[in-house]
Amino acid sequence: MKFGFNLLLWTTHVREEHWPILDQLKAAGYDGVEVPMFEGTPEHFETLGRRIRAAGLEGNGIGIMPGGGRSAVSADPTERAGALAHLQWLSDCTAALGGDMVAGPLHQPLGEFTGRGPTADERRRCAEVSKEAARYAAKQGVAISVEPLNRFECYFLNTAGAAKALVEAVDEPNYGYLYDTFHFNIEEKNQPRAIHATHSAINHVHISENDRGTPGTGPIDFAAVFKALKEVGYDGWMTVEAFGSALPDLAAATRVWRPLFEKPEDVYLGAIRLMKEGWERA
Repeated sequence: MKFGFNLLLWTTHVREEHWPILDQLKAAGYDGVEVPMFEGTPEHFETLGRRIRAAGLEGNGIGIMPGGGRSAVSADPTERAGALAHLQWLSDCTAALGGDMVAGPLHQPLGEFTGRGPTADERRRCAEVSKEAARYAAKQGVAISVEPLNRFECYFLNTAGAAKALVEAVDEPNYGYLYDTFHFNIEEKNQPRAIHATHSAINHVHISENDRGTPGTGPIDFAAVFKALKEVGYDGWMTVEAFGSALPDLAAATRVWRPLFEKPEDVYLGAIRLMKEGWERA
């Protein structure tokens, strides 16, 4: 098991000014970081990757499907081509970082709705784009982890079962789905049951509390989640995703309107203790 922390708690674009955070996370006991990839060049991420490794950490990427002519579910072939190009750029940046995985809701743009659930044609189109992207990423030694989101953030991919079906449709060994405790706290009636039913398709895990604050301070039963993951033999990354109100654009996107913790240290110190002790007890 590897324990990671998503740097979106501090920034949407990691620069030199954020480098001291890497040392703090290493000292806290983390094995790696998840790096936001919303802008920048592979050269930028190559430099960042060297700094991450110098801190004794590993790095992987996190991205989104940004819209603006890029959507893997669109009926417009130009938009699907834009989505594929974006996924290839994410793979390029992750490989430059020295990472072996890029994760995120890499299907539809956030906050876009049709007033209904996904159609069979949308599922087929997304699988086709994702399959081509996975084959491209495989040549760079990069895996893709697609993330289901709750129904208030997207309509295309909401449940563990739907994610497993997408993974099976893509049918590439480096393509799986990201199990996120925040989203499935909303969408799944029983998280351990969802893990057991779809574990063959899970290749990444996000640990996130119901309010996006410090994991372990809310109602999510992390002990049950850890137990289920251990029972199915999961042995990949367990990465903390928490958001604050300090970044206006990100706070707006994640609907964080109020302080969820006093300081970032409360989050990353509390989360590493929760994960390590919880995994040991599971």
